[in-house]
Amino acid sequence: MHKKIRLFNIDIDRLTMKETVEKIGQWVIASDVHNHYVVTPNVDHIVNLHSNEQFKKAYSGASLIVADGRPVVLASKLLGKALPEVVPGSDLVPALFDYFQQEKQQPLKVYLLGAMPGVAEKAADNIHARWSHVEVVGLFSPDFGFEKSEEASLKICQLVSQTNADVVVFGVGAPKQELWSKQYAQQLNTKVILCVGATIDFLAGEKSRAPMWVRKIGMEWLHRLMTEPKRLAKRYFVDALIFPVLVFREWKTKFL
Repeated sequence: MHKKIRLFNIDIDRLTMKETVEKIGQWVIASDVHNHYVVTPNVDHIVNLHSNEQFKKAYSGASLIVADGRPVVLASKLLGKALPEVVPGSDLVPALFDYFQQEKQQPLKVYLLGAMPGVAEKAADNIHARWSHVEVVGLFSPDFGFEKSEEASLKICQLVSQTNADVVVFGVGAPKQELWSKQYAQQLNTKVILCVGATIDFLAGEKSRAPMWVRKIGMEWLHRLMTEPKRLAKRYFVDALIFPVLVFREWKTKFL
C-alpha cells in the first residue's frame, strides 16, 4: 500500500509516473467497475482548493491524486513531505497508452470527452496511428455550460456508458471536470475517468507541448503562458501571488 501525503489540506498519493500507470492498469484489467476518477493538482488547483469548498469535496472523492505541477513537488520537498516526481495529466495519458501497447494484456478502450468540436476526432486519428492496442470507442464535445444541466449531463453518461469504455479521458478544464466527475462518475459505467485538462488538444496536435528540456527544468508553465497569454496571464499572476502564501502557511504549521 503506497503512502499518501497530507499537503495543502488534501491527501496526495506518493507515486511515480510508472506506479500511477500500473495502478490505473490494475483497475482497467479488473473485472469489476468502480468508476474511479483521477485528479492531478497543479498550482492553480491548490489555489482554488483554498477557497472552493465544492472543489475540495470533489477532490475527496477521487481515487488517485497525483501532483501535476512541479512547484507542488518542490513545495513538498521544502516542507519535508517529499513527493517522488511530477505526474502531469498530459503525460499520464500517453504513458497509460504506452503501457497497454507494451503489455498487450487486452486492448484499451478509450472515450474522449471534451475539447472543441472536431478536435477529439483528430486526437482519435493520432491515437490509432500511434497506439494500435488502444481503441477510441467514442468521443463527444460537450456544449458550453453542460455541467449546469442535469439533462445534458445524463445524456453524456448514457453516451459514455453504452460504449463500455475502460477509460474516459476527460478534458473540460478545472474545476469543472472534477466537480462533474464527483457528481456523475458512478453513472458512467467505466473503469477510470482521468481529469486531464487540455490533454485531448495535445493528442490532437491543436496545442503544442513545451520541448522536453523545458519540461524537465520545470518551465512548461512559461511555454504555455507564451502560447496562450490572454487565457492564462491573469490566472498565473493570481497563482504566483497566492501559492507562496499557502506554502508559507504550511511551513509555519510544520516548523513553528
